[in-house]
Amino acid sequence: MGRRANLRPVSGVLLLDKPAGCTSNQALQRVKRLFRARKAGHTGSLDPLATGLLPLCFGEATKVSGFLLNADKHYKVRVKLGVRTDTGDSDGEVVEERPADGVTDAAVEKALEGFRGEIEQVPPMYSARKHKGRRLYELAREGVEVERKPERVSIHRLEILGREGDELELDVACSKGTYVRSLVEAVGETLGCGAHVIALRRLGVDPYAGQAMHTMEELESLAESGGIKALDATLLPIDTALTHLPAVNLGPDAAFYLRQGQPVLAPNAPTRGELRFYQGKRFLGVGEVLSDGRVAPRRLIRSE
Repeated sequence: MGRRANLRPVSGVLLLDKPAGCTSNQALQRVKRLFRARKAGHTGSLDPLATGLLPLCFGEATKVSGFLLNADKHYKVRVKLGVRTDTGDSDGEVVEERPADGVTDAAVEKALEGFRGEIEQVPPMYSARKHKGRRLYELAREGVEVERKPERVSIHRLEILGREGDELELDVACSKGTYVRSLVEAVGETLGCGAHVIALRRLGVDPYAGQAMHTMEELESLAESGGIKALDATLLPIDTALTHLPAVNLGPDAAFYLRQGQPVLAPNAPTRGELRFYQGKRFLGVGEVLSDGRVAPRRLIRSE
């Protein structure tokens, strides 16, 4: 009870540079303790091997975390040709080796061409997806394999950044739900030699592209030298996660009724779709346009 009393209702979005060797939840819990935050969540898992952008949502920002979970992603991935592992990355056990010395640059480019655009992927067994309430990776570790339905994803960009012998570096921009490990394995099979991921770094999650990330070491140093105020200064406003939605500014009366959960009329609002609400500079939340032209709240943000 006393421990929870020390927790704070802090809100905002942190762009964490996740280190390798820990799960997304382990990284979240470390940062949550530093901030003494009452509530926090991450926006989609990164593999333990992976580094890079993991947006963390604190407090009221957890109400918009789904938008980041569903956003497009950008990765840089290092691939080893000629070796398959049971997990699709270097954390797994080698299950097959085939020669890759005959794979030409032209063959690689031709293989990549077949995976640009919309493709179907079967979620890997070593993933955080659930089957009857259990994570697939838990079942995989027990030697159990279950049927998974293929899902459509979009590969917006898939380019070679460099090659050194049997190792490739690729630039991948893709839609939500894309498994880079599965993509790499599929490319390896197309080349006839197999492949797995040896390094993966996430560079962007829309709308956060090219923005500064904060490492765990930096946050720990700030906590020690500047305390909570210094940590809070690293948080971005909640509405930065929603810049893709049109903004509507409401007058005092409309804002009052909207905060009560009621649909309101909003001048100059879009005619359809989702939007974000403001009263002056105050961010009120997210809603949608109804068929009668009124706008209705869906996620209201409480000031803390």
